[in-house]
Amino acid sequence: MKLLLLSPRSPDTFWSFRHVMSFVGKRAAFPPLGLLTVAAMFPPEWELRVVDLNVGKLRERDLAWADYVLVSAMIVHRDSVRAIVARCERAGRPVIAGGPLFTTGHGDFPGIAHFVLGEAEEVLPELVADLRSGRPRRIYHSEQRPSLDRVPVPRWDLIDLRPYVTMSVQFSRGCPFNCEFCDIIVMNGRVPRTKPVERLIAELEALRQRGWEDMVFVVDDNFIGNKRCSKALLRAIIAWRERTGARMGFLTEASVNLAEDEELCALMAAAGFKKVFLGLETPSAESLAECGKVQNARKDLVAAVRVIQGYGMEVLGGFIVGFDSDTPDIFRQQFQFVQRSGVVVAMVGLLTALPGTQLFERLRREGRLEAVSSGNNTQAELNFTPRLDREFLLQGYRRLMRSLYEPVNYYARVRTFLENYRPSGPRLPLTASDARAFLKSMWLLGVWLPGRRAYWRLFWGTLWRRPRAFSRAMELCVMGHHFRRVAAGL
Repeated sequence: MKLLLLSPRSPDTFWSFRHVMSFVGKRAAFPPLGLLTVAAMFPPEWELRVVDLNVGKLRERDLAWADYVLVSAMIVHRDSVRAIVARCERAGRPVIAGGPLFTTGHGDFPGIAHFVLGEAEEVLPELVADLRSGRPRRIYHSEQRPSLDRVPVPRWDLIDLRPYVTMSVQFSRGCPFNCEFCDIIVMNGRVPRTKPVERLIAELEALRQRGWEDMVFVVDDNFIGNKRCSKALLRAIIAWRERTGARMGFLTEASVNLAEDEELCALMAAAGFKKVFLGLETPSAESLAECGKVQNARKDLVAAVRVIQGYGMEVLGGFIVGFDSDTPDIFRQQFQFVQRSGVVVAMVGLLTALPGTQLFERLRREGRLEAVSSGNNTQAELNFTPRLDREFLLQGYRRLMRSLYEPVNYYARVRTFLENYRPSGPRLPLTASDARAFLKSMWLLGVWLPGRRAYWRLFWGTLWRRPRAFSRAMELCVMGHHFRRVAAGL
């Protein structure tokens, strides 16, 4: 059996980091972890190829070689998937599709012959048996939340690691919280499930054996959803680093209550975690209550961010505007909140009703749904009728994004972060990509593009006052270029 595993091309979003790629000499931010994990579940004698459209092209000879084409996609990949399906139809190659895009919207793809809906572990043996017999069914779907004990080490041998900025691993699925707008609990449930610690360490060791020494994204829905298991993993990572001399660093996603657990923060820093994404959402208490974000309510969110920064971890923040409870001054509130917190990478999006979420169902009952979400929160669009004036929201969002990433405001936020940042944990090695990005930033940001004066002020000020944080400051300068480009295109 010959299987071609295809990863769709990602559009220009916050998470694509596309405008960073030219600085670091890479092609994509992250590898197709889902496809590589599924690949490890197929019989070892089957022939597999992986094509990631973010780093390479789909060739006609790849399609001619394959018996089946497997596609894994998120909602944001809808357009790329349609193009892939059209090519497969012309080549006469049946498609087997899985991932969040199809779990909640497979009915929109009549050209796809077979679907794996939900988590694959429970149903993949059935798919393998049916492919062997030549009689695959149209839909494979299990309502079970499978144990992660059986998840294999991803097939890293199927890709070249060099085009990627960051590798990815997964420790847990699910989140204990119940945010109205979030589809994580729809797909993965509210009871966090974790891999055995030794399994995750084996995945990291596999990457180390392949020579990886850069960042690794632990892509969990909420890394601290089960704190006891998270702490056990962190202690194992610390021991593994000491035993092997591993040099990689980590980033992940977590809930803001991380700041309330000093032991957890200290363990993350000691294990090499350098960045953590938090869903901060909004400074509006009314909007937090509306969407059920109880973990953020009645907290000083700026103080929580500073606690985490003080452990040597940069906080990347997710923010939302467009809640029913938002008042007309929400854009001013958000701008001030972001600037005060020193959340340099502020990913602000308009509220979107994703299929299957509580928000989607509520808006449908209220007759306010208008369209299917694109999944791209950088597109200035609303797929429902908002309480505030639509054009007011759209224009306010565009102005907010451009203001946040205007060089003077952005570099001021970097300085606020550096004032609270206390480097700790293992120091990461500087790579050739780091050197390339640094040199290019001096020319592009320091000479060629607007904002030159603010760049050099940050450059010399950090080098003089906080030399240990200089490399982090320069990395943030490059990141700011990406977000400025994204904001300019809204």
